Amino acid sequence: MYLFAFANGALIGAGLIIAIGAQNLFVLRQGVAQDQIFIVCLLSACIDASLILVGAIGLGSLIATVPWLVPWATWGGAAFLVVFGLLSLRRVIWPVMTAPSTGDPVISSAKKAIILTLAFGFLNPHVYLDTVVLLGSIASGYEMDQRVYFVAGAITASFFWFFSLGYGARALRPLMRTVTGARVLDSLVAAIMFLVAANLVYDEMAFGV
Repeated sequence: MYLFAFANGALIGAGLIIAIGAQNLFVLRQGVAQDQIFIVCLLSACIDASLILVGAIGLGSLIATVPWLVPWATWGGAAFLVVFGLLSLRRVIWPVMTAPSTGDPVISSAKKAIILTLAFGFLNPHVYLDTVVLLGSIASGYEMDQRVYFVAGAITASFFWFFSLGYGARALRPLMRTVTGARVLDSLVAAIMFLVAANLVYDEMAFGV
C-alpha cells in the first residue's frame, strides 16, 4: 500500500509538473545557457515541494478564506509574464546567443537567478491550484501514514523533473549556437509567456467575480 501511494504521488505529481508552462521554459532556457542551473533546478523543486506539503497538510482551504489574494496574484503574475515575454521578444529581434559558439556557459548572478526562479515559482496562481488545491485534495484522501508516501512520491517526481530538464537541456546547446536557434527558443518562450498571461487574465475576468 505504501509503495502504491508513493507511485501514485509520483505519477500525479509528474503529470501536473511536466505540462509545458512558464516555469518549465525558464528552467529549460537556463539549462541551455548553462546559467546557474543547479540553483534554478534546486529552488524550483523546493518551491514545488513546499507547495505540495502545504496542500497535503490541509492548508489549501486557506486560499478560499483570503478572497483578495488570488486576484492580486493573478494580475501580478500576468504582468510579470508579459514583461518577461517582451524581453524574450526583444531577443528575437536582436538575437543574443543562448549558447555561445565558444561553448562557455553564460553565467549571470546567483541573486538574479534566485529572484527570477522565485517569481516563476510563486507568481502563477495555476501553480497553487495544481499543487496546493488539487494535489492537496488528492493527498487528503489518504490516511496520514500513506499520505507521507504520496507526498514523498510527488516531491521526488518534482526534483527528478526539474534537474532532468535543467541538465538535459545541454543537449540542445548545439542548436542554440546559431541566430536561428536562439530566435526559435526565444520565440517559443515569448509565445508561452504571453499565452499563460492571457489565460490568467481571461480566467480572472471570466471567473474571478
